[in-house]
Amino acid sequence: MQKDIATPIRTKEILSKYGFSLKKSLGQNFLIDPNVLRNITEQADLTEDSGTIEIGPGIGALTEHLARSSKKVVAFEIDKRLAPILEDTLSPYRNVKIVYEDVLKADVNKIIQDEFPDIKDIMVVANLPYYVTTPIILKLVTENLPVRGLVVMLQKEVAERISAGPGTKNYGSLSIAIQYYMTAEVAMIVPKTVFIPQPNVDSAVIKLIKREKPKVEVTDEPFFFQITRASFAQRRKTLINNLTSQLPDGKEKKEKLLAVLEALKIDPSRRGETLSLEEFADLSNALYPLFHHE
Repeated sequence: MQKDIATPIRTKEILSKYGFSLKKSLGQNFLIDPNVLRNITEQADLTEDSGTIEIGPGIGALTEHLARSSKKVVAFEIDKRLAPILEDTLSPYRNVKIVYEDVLKADVNKIIQDEFPDIKDIMVVANLPYYVTTPIILKLVTENLPVRGLVVMLQKEVAERISAGPGTKNYGSLSIAIQYYMTAEVAMIVPKTVFIPQPNVDSAVIKLIKREKPKVEVTDEPFFFQITRASFAQRRKTLINNLTSQLPDGKEKKEKLLAVLEALKIDPSRRGETLSLEEFADLSNALYPLFHHE
């Protein structure tokens, strides 16, 4: 069995061997606790028939655990300086491919088709760079990729926002955007002490599993998300105030907006965070004809 990469001594050895300096701008915080990595890998329920997509492999600490647990790993890495290190640390694993590309710019669907042609079960498992966590998750969730789900480490605060339910302070348009497509649960909290260098915040691992179909039925998805974003534009404002100020011609259409809310038995003085996904779906479906004339 290979000696784990993710120990404080081995991580420091590897970094000093290659004279590698961590870039704060790329959110490089490397995990140095093999138990945490094993836990993350276990959350993904991988088998020898699974394909795994990783984002930001760093020096390969999580990658090697994924390589031991799945048929093939494709990892996206933005920092080409890591190439000689990854070639070295992952040399025992023949089932790993590193793609030196920014995942936000990559055609992930095409890469999945090219790299996993015969693999049905695909999971995204990653310790995400914290400065771009939300855009990466939104891209992976909304692009309708052929994946079973995501198990990702991110800031604890973002994990709480993604998994929050209505009526809580963390619930917002991000919670809705993710939960529309996925079930979401915080799988574990990870202290900052298991990273080099230590980040300023605690972390959490969130498990997102793709729903067979979106949680609610909507007439028009972009409009549904437009309504949810508008409803949370200013959290302290009432629903009707946010809708009239955020939607095109909202002020002119205020009476019609009020009539729709009344018909749906939604009190216009409620705040966006009190509405469930189902209420947002009903609201966007009822408002759609008002803002889209045939």
